[in-house]
Amino acid sequence: MTGPVVVVGDILLDRDVEGVVNRLCPDSPVPVLDESTAVDRPGGAGLAAVFAAAQGAEVALVTALADDAGGARLAELLAAAGVRVYALPLRGVTCEKIRLHARGRVLLRHDRGGAAGESGEPSEAVLRMLATASAVLVSDYGRGVARQPALRAALAGTRAPVVWDPHPRGPAAVPGVHLATPNESEVRELVKAGPGASRLATASRGAQELRRRWRAGAVTVTLGGDGALLCHAGSTPLVVPAPASAEGDTCGAGDRFAATAAIALSRGALVSEAVQAAVTEASAYVAAGGVAAALPAPPRTASAPPSRPGGPRIGAGAAAEVVARVRAAGGTVVATGGCFDLLHAGHVATLEAARQLGDCLVVCVNSDVSVARLKGPDRPVVPQGDRSRLLAALGCVDAVLVFEEPTPEAALTWLRPDVWVKGGDYAGGGEPALPEAEVLRRWGGHTVVVPYLDGRSTTDMIAVARAGGVPAGPRSRVLGVGVAPDADGTTIKGAR
Repeated sequence: MTGPVVVVGDILLDRDVEGVVNRLCPDSPVPVLDESTAVDRPGGAGLAAVFAAAQGAEVALVTALADDAGGARLAELLAAAGVRVYALPLRGVTCEKIRLHARGRVLLRHDRGGAAGESGEPSEAVLRMLATASAVLVSDYGRGVARQPALRAALAGTRAPVVWDPHPRGPAAVPGVHLATPNESEVRELVKAGPGASRLATASRGAQELRRRWRAGAVTVTLGGDGALLCHAGSTPLVVPAPASAEGDTCGAGDRFAATAAIALSRGALVSEAVQAAVTEASAYVAAGGVAAALPAPPRTASAPPSRPGGPRIGAGAAAEVVARVRAAGGTVVATGGCFDLLHAGHVATLEAARQLGDCLVVCVNSDVSVARLKGPDRPVVPQGDRSRLLAALGCVDAVLVFEEPTPEAALTWLRPDVWVKGGDYAGGGEPALPEAEVLRRWGGHTVVVPYLDGRSTTDMIAVARAGGVPAGPRSRVLGVGVAPDADGTTIKGAR
């Protein structure tokens, strides 16, 4: 099959904080960590998806994203890694795992996010994608995505090879998976071992029991630095030793193992070949330094203060609050985006028209860096903070969200608006679909184009101002609206 490798499962936000300990807390005998850097990364199924994408696979991630700042950050990180996200709505907050380091050692892990929330229904686009995937990896972290009934039915019915990376708090694998990949501790929790059994006997007995219980084609038990044990048809297990024993950070090694196995199966490998490739890759990953070396990211320094939202309607928190309130009331979420450099009457007309299409309007604004990439080094004229405040002051705008990327894909993935609005001049009949239309289809949203006020152009206004001239007066003609659906029915265009 030629479809993408699809990763299904729970996503977490991992944060690694590095610092220095040189004193104890005065009111309690505990070390004080002075933070120097912090790096955010996708965790859980998100990490497995990033690993798969880094190995050259086309990767789609089906997960649940919360309407909060953590969800927005995850969407941004995944887009930067080249992972297409098909987000299910999540009633709850983003789970975060924060590891505090000093001199390369973990001092403490701080988890927050509480109990898992309930995942929403997958879209038709998700179900179609699972049916045509080249391989599927279920990366279960026990937070509910793998329990979703419609997803489970689709997983049981796909013809693609399915790799199931289980969690003791998660559900049983669906019947017929090609390969399940528990580690030793998970096997001991899932299958009670008899007293006095050796390590290999415990792993083998547990793998055979899980294979029978789940009706799986094969079960491999990862053994850390000692490789893996594979049980499939027949009574004799296959032991795959690690090529070399390595000390290091093992965080993410299981995700690396499962992702490698799924990619190998998508390319036609036998299960035994996929397990051997996974052992080699996971061992090399630990030896090279683990997640910090595999996914280097520009750190946030402690001396740099976090960016302020800029006002009550600006930032991920403000957007999350508005979207969550409207969704809870069964309303329609509308979003639009652009640079909005030198806000003018044409912008306002588009925003007012967009707001009439639903119950709230979130405006996604290109950051200064993003505008410069698109428009050139002399743009923007107005910095992002001022642009955001001007937009937020408009009565038709409910929230403003600044994005750094060239396109708003990450912001849209997190917001999941019902309608995405663009302003423009379309004559209808033959133009290609808007690029955002494919993103909106992931959750069943729609893109529309609204007419604009003729004769307004930020570029022209800037050129006239720099030449010392006077901008031409506004023309009264407003384009009429013509309805011209695309072939898939998702894009409605304005026409003269």
